[in-house]
Amino acid sequence: MLSDYVTVEVNGHEPDEAAVSLLEHEGWGHFTAMQVRGGRARGLDLHVARLEAAHREVYGRPLHGEEVRARIRHALGGRLDASVRVYGYWAGLIVTVREPQDMPRRPHSMAALQFQRPLARLKHVGSWGQGRFRQVALTAGFDEGLLVDEAGRISEGTITNVGFWRGGTVIWPDAPKLQGITMLLLRRQLTAADVPQAEEPVRVQDLASYHGMVLCNSRGWAPVSRVDNLMIPRDEAFNGIIAAAINGSPWDEI
Repeated sequence: MLSDYVTVEVNGHEPDEAAVSLLEHEGWGHFTAMQVRGGRARGLDLHVARLEAAHREVYGRPLHGEEVRARIRHALGGRLDASVRVYGYWAGLIVTVREPQDMPRRPHSMAALQFQRPLARLKHVGSWGQGRFRQVALTAGFDEGLLVDEAGRISEGTITNVGFWRGGTVIWPDAPKLQGITMLLLRRQLTAADVPQAEEPVRVQDLASYHGMVLCNSRGWAPVSRVDNLMIPRDEAFNGIIAAAINGSPWDEI
């Protein structure tokens, strides 16, 4: 796995064997993932707030935003464009740097799979089940898995959030899920643009009543064209609203 990284740093230094073991075996911890372009990241305040809150919840210890930013800057080493992850562990921070990645904007397909991430509100590294169900979806020829409960209520994708369009309103699933940074950015920008939003239960068996669907994560966003065998309408107005919201999100200096 480490061969995929450009840089791995633990508390600002090259990792020793113990630190590498933490990363390789994904012991208990939390993290955030971001795309860096031109030395900047969208929603940096949201990333920092996520790490600070999770560190308090998981370890009962403070984590300071300026330390996070300093560790990212150091790991980037002057690189302007990258995919960055910051992991919080009891022993400190691990920052990984990879080549930049963007989500393909083409329509995506999703397979509905019954699974609920434990402690879904946290972006934690205990994600074996989540990764397994994503692989099930990919093996079946889908782009992503869509997580649902036993009643068909949708929560999120395996590595994405999902949003829906109906009657001129953007609808977010009311279910246990991660408050993804890109979703939070969208909600902030849509609020500023006076676009109506709601949070309500969305069931996979009711998807025919919606007029559009998107997924999003740290790599970007894309329209969803199919869930299982159900074709999802592609509403250009909805896609335009999402694109404008993302494009209007400012890039923050790290």
